[in-house]
Amino acid sequence: MVIMNCLSISKRARIIACLVEGNSIRATVRITGFAKNTITKLLVEMGQACMAYHDEHVRGLRCKRVQCDEIWSFVGAKMKNVREENADKQGDFWTWTALDADSKLIVSYLVGQRGPKWANAFMEDVASRINSRIQITTDGHKAYAEAVEGAFGMDVDYAMLIKLYGSDSFDTKYSPGECIGTQTAVLQGDPDPRHISTSFVERQNLTMRMGMRRFTRLTNGFSKKVENHEAAIALHFMHYNFCRIHKTLRVTPAMEVGIAHHVWSIEELVGLLD
Repeated sequence: MVIMNCLSISKRARIIACLVEGNSIRATVRITGFAKNTITKLLVEMGQACMAYHDEHVRGLRCKRVQCDEIWSFVGAKMKNVREENADKQGDFWTWTALDADSKLIVSYLVGQRGPKWANAFMEDVASRINSRIQITTDGHKAYAEAVEGAFGMDVDYAMLIKLYGSDSFDTKYSPGECIGTQTAVLQGDPDPRHISTSFVERQNLTMRMGMRRFTRLTNGFSKKVENHEAAIALHFMHYNFCRIHKTLRVTPAMEVGIAHHVWSIEELVGLLD
């Protein structure tokens, strides 16, 4: 059995490189030859290190336009199959994300439920990281309205983009019906109508599904523990912000926003553990 403290940086980098490219834990076991428990333990430790680095360094941002959304997933079992004694650690979990529309940087993220309590915590974290007046666009989730006002006060231009879906004869169990139109609602300030959009943050949802196996629908690759789920998300966003060159920017989002000066290697990412 491989002991975690004996893994060199190059061996850790091999494991992390597999995980950030969308491989599952078991696929990473087959590719690298390391034990499943070793990989899982490294994932959790890396996730904690990534959370700490993001919390400390992704601050003081000068953003102009921020888009927010939340993406559903489940841990352990789907909500209808969760036992009452496991209700706090299994079932539906939502990942809240705030993305800078210009630099494509993930400003903030939060894993939790979808109620007002979580919306307030999420928006307060977004506000604490930005030092400029911004325009925010969210979807029509009602919890955002009070959360944005509570976090930003009057110092924000805020609009909702509400999508309208039509009914059709297709199965809509795993996806909504056809989008037949949108409505915008200005809730605060004077947002620019040209930039009332959630397109970039919704595209980020696809990046998450492609980059994290546990977000793939209709598979057995879902997260079994909340801790592992949170760690995988933290690792994904750290790699996305600092290591991955954005195709349209030709630099990483962190470089574009000015909190990094070069493209991080996987070895540098793994170095956060030390």
